[in-house]
Amino acid sequence: MSSPATKHWSTGAPWIDLHCALGEGPYYEPATNTLRFVDIIKKQLHTVSLTQGPASLSTQTFGEAVTVTADIEGVDPQDKILVGAKQGIAVLDRKSGTYEYIRKFGDAGPGVASERVRSNDGAVDPHGRFWLGSMTDFPYGDFTDEGSLFLFTATASATVVKPSLTIPNSIGWSPDRKTLYFTHSSPKQVLAWDYDVATGAFSNERVFYQHAGPGSPDGFRVDTDGNLWHAVYGEGCVLKINSEGKLVGRIDVATKNVTCVEFVGTTLYITTAGDEEGEGDSKKYGGGLFRVDVGARGLEPFAFKLEA
Repeated sequence: MSSPATKHWSTGAPWIDLHCALGEGPYYEPATNTLRFVDIIKKQLHTVSLTQGPASLSTQTFGEAVTVTADIEGVDPQDKILVGAKQGIAVLDRKSGTYEYIRKFGDAGPGVASERVRSNDGAVDPHGRFWLGSMTDFPYGDFTDEGSLFLFTATASATVVKPSLTIPNSIGWSPDRKTLYFTHSSPKQVLAWDYDVATGAFSNERVFYQHAGPGSPDGFRVDTDGNLWHAVYGEGCVLKINSEGKLVGRIDVATKNVTCVEFVGTTLYITTAGDEEGEGDSKKYGGGLFRVDVGARGLEPFAFKLEA
């Protein structure tokens, strides 16, 4: 799968050995030098100070799964953030630990939402809109193609961008904002669209990267050179994929189920899920938070426009 020219890194043991059931969605807050990330199965949001270290980890637990987070334009993320929750997008008051829905999947019309589905991964686009996937929730057994990719704004109903998905995953943009990337984990594909910077329109869907390994691509971030750093669930690695869709690097992670990544400077933080049926280090370290310096820097994320 890789060539002799592919660069390699290795994580070693986790930076925080906290045993998430399904760690996901790492997001950096530069003003406080903190990292937040979720555990979808345990319905938790974790926050850790990168200055103070692992002992500063704090956790909030919710009645529904919080699956992904984003900042809100003009709002201190220490006060409130946007979250993907069971039924759509909501604003979380971090001090009280409560959240209020502002848009739900059902706003897109009949037949696109049910108790069977929950949100998964997502991201804010250059126009301040939130892209969020839905998929079969855990209590309902095997995942089916009842999920969709949605586009949310604060002032309009939800729109279905792509229906009939099984595991919709990460969203990201190229440095020039002219290409939109979207990972659909089930067929092991990263799709791309042309993105109109002026209008936010998207067109010309194509397969950007087709994974050939045993795992499935999960979450990713884009660096300032246009490379995708892509977690691969079930394969114990993060792949560096260049802007031409070619594999140019690999991080070996000390556990099998790698879920997502986030840049803090040149350090890549890596979330993982548990591997209870695994062996050795993969089982021991499953669900840990890892980090490794890769010498690259990530693009700044966009903030959700809560006000028109």
